[in-house]
Amino acid sequence: MGVVKTKTFKSGNSVAVRLPAELGFEPGVSVTLEKVGNDVKIKRTVDPVQEKRKLNELVAALRALGPVGEIGPREPIDIPERPGM
Repeated sequence: MGVVKTKTFKSGNSVAVRLPAELGFEPGVSVTLEKVGNDVKIKRTVDPVQEKRKLNELVAALRALGPVGEIGPREPIDIPERPGM
C-alpha cells in the first residue's frame, strides 16, 4: 500500500485520525494505542479469555489426534556429484 498521508481533525474534545479502509479495522473492534517517541502504534486488543479458549481448543484437537505411531527408518538421500561445488 505504501505511505498514506492524512490530517488530524477535532472530534468532540479529542483529536482524531481517519484510517483508510486498507489500514483500518472493522467497526466496534477494541484497539490499544501506544506512543513510542513521535510514533503512535495502533494494535487490535487481545482478549485473554478468548485467546485461552482458542488455545484450549487447539490442545483438545491435538490430543484427539492420538499418539504418534512408530517412526520408521529414513530412506537414504542420494546426493549427486557436482563438479566445482
